[in-house]
Amino acid sequence: MSLLTVENLQVSFKTRDGVVEPLSGISFDIDPGEIVGLVGETGSGKSVTAQAIMGLLPFLNGQVSGGKILFNDQDLLAISEKQYQQLRGNQISLISQNPMTSLDPVYRVGDQIVEGLKLHLTITRAHAQKRAVDVMTSLGIPNAEKVFNQYPHQLSGGLKQRIVIAMGLCADPKLLIADEPTTALDVTVQAQIIELFKQTTQKHNIGLIMITHDLGIISHLCDRVVVLYAGNVVETGPVTSVFTEPQHPYTQALLDCIPKLGMADRSLHAIPGNVPSVRTFPDGCRYHPRCPLATPYCRVNPPDTIQTRNNTRVKCHQFSPNGEQRHEPPC
Repeated sequence: MSLLTVENLQVSFKTRDGVVEPLSGISFDIDPGEIVGLVGETGSGKSVTAQAIMGLLPFLNGQVSGGKILFNDQDLLAISEKQYQQLRGNQISLISQNPMTSLDPVYRVGDQIVEGLKLHLTITRAHAQKRAVDVMTSLGIPNAEKVFNQYPHQLSGGLKQRIVIAMGLCADPKLLIADEPTTALDVTVQAQIIELFKQTTQKHNIGLIMITHDLGIISHLCDRVVVLYAGNVVETGPVTSVFTEPQHPYTQALLDCIPKLGMADRSLHAIPGNVPSVRTFPDGCRYHPRCPLATPYCRVNPPDTIQTRNNTRVKCHQFSPNGEQRHEPPC
C-alpha cells in the first residue's frame, strides 16, 4: 500500500476576475522510504500541489475541486480542519521554501522546535527540549545545546536550514514535503543538505517529496521524478529512466538546458517562450506553443497519459495508444 496517493488532483482558486484552475489531473504516489521529486519551471504547479496535500488551500482562497488525496489509505479530502491539524506537522510535515524567512526572528530556535513538539505530543518541556537537541545532533548540528538557545540571526544559512528540517522531523512524521529547501544555500551547503535528506529518509523510513527546479538535485537524491508543466504531469517514472531516455519534449528540453563540462561557447540551450499563466493555458496540449514537434492536432486535442517502453508515463501525442512512438523525438 502506498504511503500517499494523489489521483487526478484538480485545484481551483477564487479571484476577483473569476475562478482559475492552476492544477488539473495531477497523479502520483509515494511509498515509505521513497524519495519522489516534483520538478518543473516556476508556475508549473509544484508548490500548489504541496499546499493541497497539506490542506492549506482554504487559507489561500482555494480548494481541491476534483480528484483524491489518500494518506495511509485515509481520504484527506473527507476530514475536518481539526483532524487535519492533528496530521499537519505530526504525520505530514512541510519544510518551506526559504530557511531565512521560515524562522521567527524574535524567538530562540530551540523554543520554535519545542513549540511544535508540545503542540503534537503529550510531553513535558524538558522532554521536548531533550528530543529537540537529539534531533539537532542527528542532523549534524555542532554544539546542539548551544545552538538551541541562539536566535536565527546568529546562525548561518546551512544551520538555519537544519533547524527547519529538525522542526519537520521532531514529531516523527511519516511524510516530509520539502519545497525548494536548498534555493537560498550555496553549492557546498546544498550538497550537505541533499545528503542529509537521503540519510534521514533511509534512517526513519519516511516518504519524502522533494520540490525543486534543479534537475541536479533530482538526479542525486530522488528515486522517481514527476515532471510538471502548466498544471499537468507530462512525464513520470524512475529517475534513471527519465534522465537517460526522456520521452516528453519538455523533459528533453529541460535536460538540454543543463550546462555540461567542455561545451562550446554559446551552445547552452534555452526553451523558447514562457510558461503560460493560469489564465492563458492554451487549448490542446499545454506545451504545444513551445514544442518543436507540435502539430495542428496538438493545438486542439489534450493528450492522454501513455505507458511507454522504458517504464515511464508520458502525456504526449507523439505516442500512439499502444505506446509506440509516432515519430522520433528531437536529439
